[in-house]
Amino acid sequence: SPLIGWSLRITYAVIVLATLASVAKTMTAYVILRDHPIKGEETGPKITVDQQAEDESKIEEESTAQISKGQQFTEEQMLQLLMIPSGNNAARLLARWDAKTEAEFVKKMNDAAKDLGMTDTTYTDPSGLKSTTVSTPKDQLKLAKAVMQNDVFRDIVNTTITTIPGIDRQIRNNNDKALLLEGVGGIKTGSSTPAGGNLLWSANALVDGQIRRIVGITMGAQKAAILNDKLELAIDYSIKVIQAAQAGVTSTTVVKKGDVVGHVDDGLGGRTAVVATKDLKAVGWAGLKVEIAINDGGKVLPHSASAGDIVGQVSIGSGTGKVSAPVALQQDLAEPGFGAKITRLG
Repeated sequence: SPLIGWSLRITYAVIVLATLASVAKTMTAYVILRDHPIKGEETGPKITVDQQAEDESKIEEESTAQISKGQQFTEEQMLQLLMIPSGNNAARLLARWDAKTEAEFVKKMNDAAKDLGMTDTTYTDPSGLKSTTVSTPKDQLKLAKAVMQNDVFRDIVNTTITTIPGIDRQIRNNNDKALLLEGVGGIKTGSSTPAGGNLLWSANALVDGQIRRIVGITMGAQKAAILNDKLELAIDYSIKVIQAAQAGVTSTTVVKKGDVVGHVDDGLGGRTAVVATKDLKAVGWAGLKVEIAINDGGKVLPHSASAGDIVGQVSIGSGTGKVSAPVALQQDLAEPGFGAKITRLG
């Protein structure tokens, strides 16, 4: 069944702009997979570990991947080292591999954010270590919906524990408490003194026989004494919201077959009603508002047509959750004047 994204914005404080910490690695992965796409069983090209990445693996105050100069890992394995143990040195190595310098890669991150409509986000490093890398929950959900379309990425962030040849020990996901729950996926944890505990997450719910993906985020969990406990607090908050979201998601018919949804205006005061040709359902939670739009569906409106002829389409929702249906004339359309157009009621 197709996975259709509906976003749920979760905050536990008034957050306008917040430090991302390692949640920033989600954009690093997005840019890497955009520039070097892999899917299915593909593993991608091999990446050679340089001296800088080895030296940075020994920085005790950072989250790192234990890699050594000269080792080679596939793109998929490097993404695992980026997203599962949250290796800061893996993020920087991937940045240099993709764009030659970290600064050039950061520009790519910001350009990608702009393309996704993330208007309140600034990336200043590929790992999220810098407190100047900031975003909002709304922006991060835009990224989550986009990156979770990639099956390789989904498999990686849904992993609780794994092994990689050349790495001495198992690598474990900091989000394994949530991942072990039914229908819960990644996406990325993040924690730092300024950020507190953050978790960008995904979960599945079954609605009308289809699996629907929910994405959400908890940012700025601070009410704990030590940093690790702040991250655990963000995970615990998220679990409660995930379970409520899974239980509460439902569907409702927003537009019924035969409903008058708009009209054709002939420019001279004449109007001919158009109707939906099938039911349209929206998926979400009680109180959710959905966008309804109507257009000509890319077709030129005819000068005359019979009742029942298709003249456009009506849509509800947006992005991956958008659903559409053709609209047809309710009665015969007489010869219109210049400037005929189709418009939605209201």
